Amino acid sequence: MQRIPVYFMPGLAASPTIFENIHLPEDTYECFYLEWLLPIGNEPLADYAQRLAQNIKHENPVLIGVSFGGVIVQELSRIIKARKVIIISSVRCNAEFPRRMRFAKMTQAYRFFPTGIMTRVDWLAKVAVGNNLISRRLNLYEKFLSVRDKKYLDWALKSIILWDRAVPDETVIHIHGDADEVFPPKYLKNYIPVKGGKHVMIINKYKWLNEHLPAIIINN
Repeated sequence: MQRIPVYFMPGLAASPTIFENIHLPEDTYECFYLEWLLPIGNEPLADYAQRLAQNIKHENPVLIGVSFGGVIVQELSRIIKARKVIIISSVRCNAEFPRRMRFAKMTQAYRFFPTGIMTRVDWLAKVAVGNNLISRRLNLYEKFLSVRDKKYLDWALKSIILWDRAVPDETVIHIHGDADEVFPPKYLKNYIPVKGGKHVMIINKYKWLNEHLPAIIINN
């Protein structure tokens, strides 16, 4: 039996290592991992997705994206025919953005976000040793952050805030933690809830995902 190709897209600036604990049955699925490309100038999101789509070598794949990667796989599905699109810790349209993101769009506040800080995670981790919670979180960033190019970070932040999809695609399957602090569930509709799941649940709720993803892919 030919295995089903599944392409994973990580979250903003993250590497595919965020999926290191996600395991699908190897007799049924073949997994592939997309990586972020550096944007070309002020590249529109649709053009970026077009370039990224060149790395998908299979017909009718399953696309799974986390956070901003969830936005990306939805853009990819406009270009290629996908068997299924699944987003995790993300949104299906800009109407599901929290108020702070809508405010950032209205005021163009995203232009002033200090993205340069994200390029210095190793330094921040060192100065945060007195706060165990902050230090642990920064160590996670240090491990999983793969793109620290400021131009990419500025582009990504702007692309998220200005995402133009106003109506959700009802065929997109949405898995979301009920404690997500980046995209609060109160703004969302029609999602599969994960109890206690926060925005980084791809890392710490992998057991739930490993248990449920195969059935979600096949049955939904």
